[in-house]
Amino acid sequence: MNQRRRTPSIAFAAAQLCDKKRGRQLTAQVRELSAYGCYVGTLNTLPVDNTVLLKIFAQSECFEAMAKVIYKHRNRGMELIFQELSWQGGNLLRQWLLKSFQGMSNS
Repeated sequence: MNQRRRTPSIAFAAAQLCDKKRGRQLTAQVRELSAYGCYVGTLNTLPVDNTVLLKIFAQSECFEAMAKVIYKHRNRGMELIFQELSWQGGNLLRQWLLKSFQGMSNS
């Protein structure tokens, strides 16, 4: 079965997840990023429905958003969906995705 995403996704950079409820902070590698969320690779996963403060770092920029764990692969990673996004965060995300689309069309 050929499944298509609502928007293309891109490979990205380092991330930090802050779980204030459990007092944990995790580091991860962003594997895919889209307008709606991302997949992060990490050995330590959090429970489904858990909400975290997500920070994604690329070059000298930092994207922040509240995100919810919607799926996890034990010892491999988690799928997160953005819950709260600031105006500035939304603009940065759009810029990153636009750069990604431009890079795809030039290849």
